[in-house]
Amino acid sequence: MKSLKITSLLSLLFIFASCSDDDDVKLINEEEVITTLTVTLVDNATNQTKTFQSRDLDGDGPESPVITADNLEANTTYQGSILFLNELEDPAENITLEVVEEGAEHQVFFVSATSLQTTFTYEDADANNNPIGVDFTLTTGEASSGNLSIILVHDGDKFAEGAAAGDSTNVGGETDIEATFPITIQ
Repeated sequence: MKSLKITSLLSLLFIFASCSDDDDVKLINEEEVITTLTVTLVDNATNQTKTFQSRDLDGDGPESPVITADNLEANTTYQGSILFLNELEDPAENITLEVVEEGAEHQVFFVSATSLQTTFTYEDADANNNPIGVDFTLTTGEASSGNLSIILVHDGDKFAEGAAAGDSTNVGGETDIEATFPITIQ
């Protein structure tokens, strides 16, 4: 009888010990809801402001985002900034603060059509000195038109080939938001 009690006790201890590794709590950093992406561009020479906005208040619902984009001036340098909002909250939640705070986990990519005469330079960096893209410089070339996609990637590989230069091809990760703007440079 004593050996049965000892065997039972050892079995219970083994079960509890083996279960403890399976019960590790893992915190999941869920993606934020981003309904609105607003780009503000300020002309360095004239202080004139241009704006692009994608607003999708039903999220993954049936309605398409409302996209607006001001025309840009040719051969101009703009200081740019991006604001990410969750307007489903009241008041609207500023997700930009979290993107910057978790900068090592986020990067904005600017993908323009080959016909569009633009270059982008990152003006902000995370704690590891890798680009984030909330603050940037946009320089336009000659008159042209085409689409510009702005993509916020979460948990991408910032050390992937081309990532530091803004190439999202090999980055992976999850897309938090992607918006495509029809751009005219005049």
